[in-house]
Amino acid sequence: MNPSRQRLVVIGGDAAGMSAASQARRLRGPEDLEIVAFERGDFASFSACGIPYWVGGQVGGLDELIARTPQEHRRRGIDLRMRTEVTAIDVTSCRVRHRDLASGAEDWLSYDKLVIATGARPLRPELPGIDADGVHGVQTLGDGEALIEALRSTRGRRAVVVGAGYIGVEMAEALLNRGYEVTVVNRAPAPMATLDPDMGRAVDDAMRGMGIRMVNDTDVTGVRTDAAGRAVAVRTAPADGSGPGAEYPADIVVLGIGVAPETALARAAGLPLGQHGGLLTDLGMRVRGHEDIWAGGDCVEVLDLMSGTQRHIPLGTHANKHGQVIGANVGGGYATFPGVVGTAVSKVCDLEIARTGLREKDARRAGLQFVAVTVESTSRAGYYPGSAPMTVKMLAERRTGRLLGVQIVGREGAGKRVDVAAVALTAGMTVEQMTMLDLGYAPPFSPVWDPVLVAARKAVAKVGARDGA
Repeated sequence: MNPSRQRLVVIGGDAAGMSAASQARRLRGPEDLEIVAFERGDFASFSACGIPYWVGGQVGGLDELIARTPQEHRRRGIDLRMRTEVTAIDVTSCRVRHRDLASGAEDWLSYDKLVIATGARPLRPELPGIDADGVHGVQTLGDGEALIEALRSTRGRRAVVVGAGYIGVEMAEALLNRGYEVTVVNRAPAPMATLDPDMGRAVDDAMRGMGIRMVNDTDVTGVRTDAAGRAVAVRTAPADGSGPGAEYPADIVVLGIGVAPETALARAAGLPLGQHGGLLTDLGMRVRGHEDIWAGGDCVEVLDLMSGTQRHIPLGTHANKHGQVIGANVGGGYATFPGVVGTAVSKVCDLEIARTGLREKDARRAGLQFVAVTVESTSRAGYYPGSAPMTVKMLAERRTGRLLGVQIVGREGAGKRVDVAAVALTAGMTVEQMTMLDLGYAPPFSPVWDPVLVAARKAVAKVGARDGA
């Protein structure tokens, strides 16, 4: 036995946690580093982002969403303990208390290095009937299984989705694909609050055109149940408190309200949390003020490179990068996670929705003076078959012309164009510099002037105008 052998304990067996464990194992063998990981659920290393597409039928089954099984992790020298919940972190003594959920047995385990990757919890407001049969969340593979079984066994074909963010619009598509009449209840004036309202209205128009009933500016006040305690309708009221409420019949209710960092353990241990409730880390993903504790994934806050503020952005792409950085540092290497520009992409049926950087209200909050332009273009050359319309909105800093943000709503070929803008934001490019980017061109892929470059040209003209924004 190596007397200097250390123990790494990982709390959370999904993207960030198991990426960290796997990367640390690549750098340090079992003789130097023991790795114990705890996962309270039934699955490890799975794609939560794929659940709506599994529910909607585009993904064939549960196994397709599992990147690596617990057995595969164990064969690689990681002691992954499933259905085991960590109930306390003792920072002073460098140990964690864990409970086997099957037997109820509890014990303490010491650590030399600790990784907290507890993820996020779905928001579930305390409302009458919110926990009734027929009301479903979509956070875990178990949630997906339960919803699919309910969709198979439910006689009615009316579904109400609560929330119109990424989860909400994706679940609206999934239910539409399954032949349900879909109503989306949304507190905001338009779906996709991560967009500016004008771009959100474009999403709203498109969803209505797909046959989805959109109910905006509306709060959910409860879920009405029948004598057996099963959900039969969603009760609502105007978000501004004016006018009477309404009720929408529902055979299935899906919650897509969003998530919050799962940091109850960290809070109880006295670890530093930000204003959004997420753990605060340095560039190496080490928890601030704690030499041997790291954190990553949906339980942390990240630096927004555009606004300079801390944000909670629960995305699998970030979680996997966090895990790689943590694993490198735990394993004796060196890596950093510099921050994000806020890139995200989604779809509802054939409508693609993308954004990166700042919205108008973000720029105002940051004290920036800016111009905003919107252009209508097409995904391919107008004469080429399959050309589809798209709207691109671009924000640039007044006087300097620095790119601040881009939003795109369109059909096939629209969404991934946001990656060009994400690279430009990361590089600190101006819109004038963007106009001369050497992007690939052929009629099947874009017009001669790509829509993003058309928006950049328009922004250049407005940045130079005297009246500005």
